[in-house]
Amino acid sequence: MKKHIVCIDDDPQVLTTIRLVLEHEGFQVTVAPGGRQGLEAIRQLKPDLVLLDLMMPDMDGWEVYQQVKIDDALKHIPIVIFTAKSGTIDRSIGLQIAKVDAYLTKPLSPQVLVRTVRQVLEAKTDKAAGSGL
Repeated sequence: MKKHIVCIDDDPQVLTTIRLVLEHEGFQVTVAPGGRQGLEAIRQLKPDLVLLDLMMPDMDGWEVYQQVKIDDALKHIPIVIFTAKSGTIDRSIGLQIAKVDAYLTKPLSPQVLVRTVRQVLEAKTDKAAGSGL
């Protein structure tokens, strides 16, 4: 069964590129052109992983992240941040304070994207197996 990924970004070109790359690798991908639509997609679909941009006009990525992590039905879903914010402080906040599963900077390399998605999904599977789920 294909792993389902929801990708949230306000740039249609980025969404198309990520969808094509990940579908080519065998993933099912749902794209959302903004934070509000993305959050709704997450709630409806309960995907295996979320790719989330931080800077969006309607609802920024950190707000989406917080809404997912406070919802008991969703908080187990791994979130990979991808953003143009490449500063060390932004990365540290994401990885160490917010505890995102991975933090990628734009422009995204297709190889790095696929490798990161696979690693995060494998870590989730390993964690679930270790907890007896």
